[in-house]
Amino acid sequence: MPTNVATIETLKKEHKEGELRLDQHAPLDAQIEHLIRTDQHLNITRATKVPQLHTGPDPEGLKILPEHTRKRLVEGGVDISKGYPEIPDRSKIPVFVDQAYAIRNEDYPYIERGANADPEKKSLFAAAKEIKDVTKHIGTEITGLQLKDLTDKQKDELALLIEERGVVFFRNQKLPPKVQRDLGEYWGQVEVHPQTPQVPGLPGITVIWNDYLQKNGMNINFKNDNYGNFDILRYGSVGNQTWHTDLVHEHQPAGITHLHLDTIPDVGGDTIWASGYAAYDKLSEEFKRFLDGKKAVYVSAHSYLDRDDPFGGPKRVERVFPLVRTHPATGWKYLFVNRSMTRRIIGVTPVESDLILNYLFDVYEKNADIQVRFRWNSEPGYGTSAIWDNRSTQHRAVWDNEGIGARHGTRVTSLAEIPYFDPKSKSQREALGLPISKED
Repeated sequence: MPTNVATIETLKKEHKEGELRLDQHAPLDAQIEHLIRTDQHLNITRATKVPQLHTGPDPEGLKILPEHTRKRLVEGGVDISKGYPEIPDRSKIPVFVDQAYAIRNEDYPYIERGANADPEKKSLFAAAKEIKDVTKHIGTEITGLQLKDLTDKQKDELALLIEERGVVFFRNQKLPPKVQRDLGEYWGQVEVHPQTPQVPGLPGITVIWNDYLQKNGMNINFKNDNYGNFDILRYGSVGNQTWHTDLVHEHQPAGITHLHLDTIPDVGGDTIWASGYAAYDKLSEEFKRFLDGKKAVYVSAHSYLDRDDPFGGPKRVERVFPLVRTHPATGWKYLFVNRSMTRRIIGVTPVESDLILNYLFDVYEKNADIQVRFRWNSEPGYGTSAIWDNRSTQHRAVWDNEGIGARHGTRVTSLAEIPYFDPKSKSQREALGLPISKED
């Protein structure tokens, strides 16, 4: 099987009857790449299985665009005259797994803004009307503060609060998309996704709009929307209903993620988060010692072809990271697993790995006391933001509105540090002096 990595642009091309054709002597991998990129009926990498999505702004999307969303986009200076959302250029979507690795495969500088913030968060709290914890272990809501008006000092303190509490909520926000991206860029390199729909002219702002994907062929319904939470390998996932942590396949995975909903159903469409700090502290001390220092394999949500074995089935980007990570801002240990994208533990048998991982998934998913469920309601004409630490939490959407009542949002994710484990770090309960039960 040829391993020539020449790209399509370097190969001899000819036009015949208006169609782009390759030299018949081109390497097989180049021929396959050309076929996938030029045949609109083929879909290798789009997770939504919607090959008919065209490239560029989609005029059809404007026909179902919610009015609240349209107003926010236009007032925020977004040009939607040619369509919405903007679909990434098909020619730039990775076909082979080595192309996906190459997107971001080297170290880049990262500043942990929360590490040097005032631990009392005096500047942030003084600007707010109210700060209220939603549950004991995860989730805080801040009222009386506009995200677009934050100073750098307040952004640092907010980063630390997010990293301590897992997720922070802000209702009644006037937030232009560009300001949302600027905030993400302050916290780290903004991830620009090569596959998902984006806000036109603002790469790095992903459109979260199941109504649009469903209209374009995504098969989601009342019966199948949770299948992935029973067996992700057998059933896969539809939408974002399976418990997950974003972008675990990145060389430097996700840090802070900000989802802003500008159109919210009257009832339904909630999101649930669970704390990785608390999940770790749910484990026995002996089991913690066993897991500390272990590593696991994490995979991408999207699949690709292997250039050396293109007919051997889909391949995913794989990374090896600590199963228990230390947070660079809080210094606390947390359990870094998720059902969607954690594949196996290194150093144990496959059977042992499956047993351990399925138990760890359950610790996150079945302990209601370490979770928060958030309803996204706001005053008319305003949106709501949830900003979470995508390292020390898991989350999942709840598709109970079934597309009845529009739901639309924009998401920005800031990439963070290379994951690490510090054997001297403490768990959250240990660091805060909270009781830790000992097993006999």
